[in-house]
Amino acid sequence: MKKIAAFIAFLTFCCIGYAQNGAKIDFKAKNNTIDFGTISKDKDNGIRIFDYTNTGNTPLTIYSVQSTSSCTILSKTPETVLPGKSGKIEIKYNMTPGPIRKTITVESNAINYDEGRIPLKIKGEVVSN
Repeated sequence: MKKIAAFIAFLTFCCIGYAQNGAKIDFKAKNNTIDFGTISKDKDNGIRIFDYTNTGNTPLTIYSVQSTSSCTILSKTPETVLPGKSGKIEIKYNMTPGPIRKTITVESNAINYDEGRIPLKIKGEVVSN
């Protein structure tokens, strides 16, 4: 009986260790949010960058980056990102006066988010001067 219990415990620890292997994405922005603050439509171009690092132990692949209206994806790191390396996603808000509350969805092979989907958010307010 002790051998069976030991075997089950060993198997459980092996499975937990295996489940932790994979690509992991860690964004530099706190809570995956960029705060524009209060910005002037005439003085700001609306471009911001989400920097990230692959903190996992396998290559990270970004399959797609989708945005809600009023936000354009200008570029993303095109290749897979090796463990320990960094990438970026560049976005542009269209600078419509009023509050900014938008979400960008990143689809990847990252295991530290459900189904590899990461919500990125931008917030702030655009004023016309």
